[in-house]
Amino acid sequence: MIAIRTEEEIEILRQCNLLVSKTLAEVACNVKPGVTTLELDRKANEFIHDHKAIPAFLGYKGYPKTLCTSVNHQVVHGIPSSYALKEGDIVSVDCGVLYQGYYGDAAYTFAVGKIHERLKQLLIITWESLYCGIQAAIEGNRIGDIGFAVQSHCEKAGFSVVREMVGHGLGKSLHEPPEVPNYGKSGKGVKLKKGMVICIEPMINMGKKEIFQEADGWTIRTSDFQPSAHFEHAVVINKGKAEVLSTFQYIEEVYKLDDYN
Repeated sequence: MIAIRTEEEIEILRQCNLLVSKTLAEVACNVKPGVTTLELDRKANEFIHDHKAIPAFLGYKGYPKTLCTSVNHQVVHGIPSSYALKEGDIVSVDCGVLYQGYYGDAAYTFAVGKIHERLKQLLIITWESLYCGIQAAIEGNRIGDIGFAVQSHCEKAGFSVVREMVGHGLGKSLHEPPEVPNYGKSGKGVKLKKGMVICIEPMINMGKKEIFQEADGWTIRTSDFQPSAHFEHAVVINKGKAEVLSTFQYIEEVYKLDDYN
């Protein structure tokens, strides 16, 4: 059953996702060589609690931390650790909060210091593909239209789309129907209706599309150890144009990818 949210619910979801966005901006201020992913996690945990919310990932199905921090060839669900970020790394930071009974969820991939040009292109194309998907997320379209838009943009640039990990509905649970793949055919899949809230989150690899789960039971990496990027927004389906509930504005006030090449 796919929920159609009321205006009151959407307002709470907007607040949830703005808090996630501000948390990611707090993390952005601390992404630099020498900082551990565990330090990023602590900053996020403190920030969320200071704003009277609960970290959504902490304890979710046994997950042990506040953030997912996926470095270089890690695609998603990397567990914060004592790993110190190095010049030339990229790190995907995925964050969720629970506030007033509803969930927020967003992700952003950061460059650590200077990165090489092809890696920067991976980040830019993945970022752009997210907005291609959002443009297709309108009333009357179908889930396949979103996936087709993402896939087309990334594959045209020579990158590959992860198949097994997908976006999702968002609301009173962190993951709700429908699934939102980053690949597909136009006109196929669930029909999009006004008031549906979904997370669109391209996970795009520099090399092959295949992935592998690490022994920790959480971390997903690329099978060929090539880098992967991940961006995510929560959106409301509307007629003509989706409303984006999360924002990268706060991040981009303190971090600009153009400064890292």
